[in-house]
Formats: sequence, C-alpha cells, structure tokens
Amino acid sequence: MSAIDFILNLAGLLLWLNWRSLRFDPLARTSAASLVGTLRKADPSGPKRWKFLAALAALLFIRALLYWEIGPAMEWTPNLQLGPIALSFRSDFLGRMLLFSALSFGITLAVFYLWLLLLSLANRRVADLDPLQKLVRQHLGWIEPWPNAIKSLLPLFLAGLCWLLLHPLLTHLALIPKAKSWPQIIEEAAVIGLGTYLSWKYLIAVILALHLLNSYVYLGNHPLWSFINTTARNLLVPLRWGWLPLRVGRLDFAPVAGVALVFLISYFATPMLTALYQRLPL
Repeated sequence: MSAIDFILNLAGLLLWLNWRSLRFDPLARTSAASLVGTLRKADPSGPKRWKFLAALAALLFIRALLYWEIGPAMEWTPNLQLGPIALSFRSDFLGRMLLFSALSFGITLAVFYLWLLLLSLANRRVADLDPLQKLVRQHLGWIEPWPNAIKSLLPLFLAGLCWLLLHPLLTHLALIPKAKSWPQIIEEAAVIGLGTYLSWKYLIAVILALHLLNSYVYLGNHPLWSFINTTARNLLVPLRWGWLPLRVGRLDFAPVAGVALVFLISYFATPMLTALYQRLPL
C-alpha cells in the first residue's frame, strides 16, 4: 500500500506540473505582434488548466476512499515521516484518510519544490540559456529573484509555518501530544523546519553519482548531462576549498566524498533532531 501511495503521489505531482507548465506555453502567452504570436495551435482552445487541478482533487479524494475501504482489511496503518517525528493514521476513519491523502501529496509537492530551491541556489550564476535551469526558475516563479540568503531560510520558515497551522488539527485528532505552551509549539516548528533540509540528500546523491558516471563514461551531449555536470561542480565548491587531496591524477574523488559527507551529516542529524524534539520544551 505504501508503494501504491507513492506512485499515486507521483501521478498527482505530474498533474500539478501540467497545470503549472501551461503558463509557460509560448503560444498561449504571446500576441500577434510577435512572430510566435502569429502561429496558431492545432487546437485553438487548448487544454483547460482547471482540468488538471480537478483531476488532482479527484485523485486525492478517490484514493482516500480506496484506503478507507481496503486499509482495515489489510491491517494497514499509513504514516507520514516528518523528520524527527512520524504521524500514524487509522485507515478505518474516512476523515483521517482524507487528511492523510492530502498531507501525503503535500509532502511530495514540498520535497519537489525543496529540490527546485536547491537547484536554484546551486546554479544561481547559470544563464537562462540552459533549458533545464530555465525550467527550474519558471517553476519557482516569483521566488527565483530573491536573495540566496532568504531562499536558504525558506524551508525552515515555511515548514515551521505549516506546522503552526496544522498543530491545532493534529492535536484535536490526537495524532500528536498536546503542547504545554505556545513556546513549545514554536520550538517544535523550528525542529520540523530544520528537518526539511535533510530531504536534499537524495537529490545531491543522485546528481553527484550521475556526474561521476558521466565523467568516465560518455553518455551523449544531451542538455541533461551538461546540467548535471554544472550542478555537481557547483555543489562540490565547498569541498574544493578544503585541504583534502580529492584529485589524484585524472581521478576525481570529490563526488564520492560529497555523497559520503551528505549521508554522514544525515546519519547524525536525524537522531539528533529526534532527540531534540522529544526533549521539548527546552
């Protein structure tokens, strides 16, 4: 069931991206004053953006009904991992399955935008001539021009804000213990916010692994590989400043060291955040 939930979250993410991507269609946003604006689509009406949102809402609702129907028979207790804590939901309550369905997709969407944010921070000096980086900036929208210092703090702030908004509902449903005071809720929000940065480890590991592979095996000249190599080099800049001899002849061990460092930080940070959350209020 967890695998099915993951696949349906990816399907929901594709619906969301289709809804967002229609805004970037040059034929839909140009006037006849330009050369592109004189072109006509095969379907003048084009796809309706609202249909993708409607399909996404239907997906989240129908799968909640599915979980409610078959979850108890399979003795399935869905849970959501929020960094230092995990939320468990009883599948025999329709209301809780609706909440789980919405939150599960919300976390998937949040991780996707966290990854886009990391790519924006790493490639801040990359020109829009790179089609993939341009796409990243389009999806980030009005957040993209913000200073890097502010963008770096966005995961902490937004995740903390979401926790503050959800806290009354989660305590009402007895999914989390009731806080003793408002300072404790704020401290919980800060710890949850810090945990969001750990989601970057998977993207960093994949990019560095692909960069390492492409360094020794020619995989073509597709723009994807140029984007991967540029991003990996930018992510590895802090290691290049160090004193460690990461290059021996033609062998570059920086990608391997980068992956090892990321997972080493995650290995120690996860239990530390969990222990800190359990000790609240400080």
